[in-house]
Amino acid sequence: MTAPTVASLLGDLRARLRAAGLESADLDARLLVAAALELDAAGLILRAGDRVDAGAAARLETMAARRLGFEPVHRILGYRAFGEHEFALSPDTLEPRPDTEALVDLASEVLARRGDGPLLFADVGTGTGAIAVCLLSRLPRSRGIAIDLAEGALATARGNAEAAGVADRFWPLRADYLSALRPPLDAVVSNPPYIPTADLDGLDPGVRRFDPALALDGGADGLDAYRRIVEEAARLLPAGGDLLLEIGRGQEHDVARLAEAAGFVSMAWRSDLAGIVRALWFRRDSDGENEGRIG
Repeated sequence: MTAPTVASLLGDLRARLRAAGLESADLDARLLVAAALELDAAGLILRAGDRVDAGAAARLETMAARRLGFEPVHRILGYRAFGEHEFALSPDTLEPRPDTEALVDLASEVLARRGDGPLLFADVGTGTGAIAVCLLSRLPRSRGIAIDLAEGALATARGNAEAAGVADRFWPLRADYLSALRPPLDAVVSNPPYIPTADLDGLDPGVRRFDPALALDGGADGLDAYRRIVEEAARLLPAGGDLLLEIGRGQEHDVARLAEAAGFVSMAWRSDLAGIVRALWFRRDSDGENEGRIG
């Protein structure tokens, strides 16, 4: 039997993924074939006519079966690019997604305004460590406490911090929200669980089956984590301290009310690439300039 070529394997997998109704079939097929055959994007083109040995074809088939079972392609690959880095994934972590870049960009800008002095922030629910690692990379004199309840997530995050060269300023901590910390902090940053419990069953199968429920379930109204975070951040942040939060679609007003009731001032918001308000900035007891109040 003649061995398949790179091009034929790619075409076959693309067709199978499309037939399964996967919207990202073309990209997923390219990523999986490249990984199984240890090729880059150029190699997929330049070596399209090359024959593929049985071992590589078998690796690809194992990956294909996982994707056809709705496992997200980046979980199969074991990593995902985010910001300026690649982040290893594990069963205890969410995949860092482009939506969260709105929070990282906003937090970077806000914290950079504090000048060149050292600053200490906490990243609540760190997961892969993506938020903390990106902030530490962009703010060379910052230190970050990366909090998570899952030991597996903290181990993954620690490895990602080491790979990014920021491990000496990245302090992983297993804790329940901010309860283990003492004041003062300069900032609190978080992408907490914000999906209402009743909505979990309707999520995409790749999210519902493979993302940790602990990182998704925001309680009956999706706001449980925000209630905890704003209350505890109010204890830890002095006047002028910053609170930056990722939110779900349409949650900006509810989260703003919670934060303002805890003594924060709404400062600004940032949308994701789809135009959805995704990140909110609050300042503790601040009389500073309002740059886009959430009203």
